[in-house]
Amino acid sequence: MDVPKEVQPTGEFTCQLCGLTAPYTYFGQKPPNARSIVLLEEGYVMKDPFTPDKDKFLILGSHCSLCSRSVCVATECSLFYSKRFCLPCVKENLKAFPLEIQEDIDKRKPPCEKRDTRT
Repeated sequence: MDVPKEVQPTGEFTCQLCGLTAPYTYFGQKPPNARSIVLLEEGYVMKDPFTPDKDKFLILGSHCSLCSRSVCVATECSLFYSKRFCLPCVKENLKAFPLEIQEDIDKRKPPCEKRDTRT
């Protein structure tokens, strides 16, 4: 009897702003087993651990299109507006974004402190 193989992590994603770390199984725009899904950015993806459905996945993060740092998709760390931007780059270039984005950034809470994950 063939037992389905678990997808093995390819590496570990780390957000350079908040310190979130998680194993990822794929980096790119077309996650495996996701049929016709194409992401709008190259992203770090992992199999959804909360469902046995192998077609389900979670997007962990990507690279900022301006500074290239790895950032998670949390609203405190990045935003996607045609491309992924880390919040420090958004704030530095705020006037280049539409008014709605500027107003949204003003409402957001400041980024969380980077956690020490070595405990």
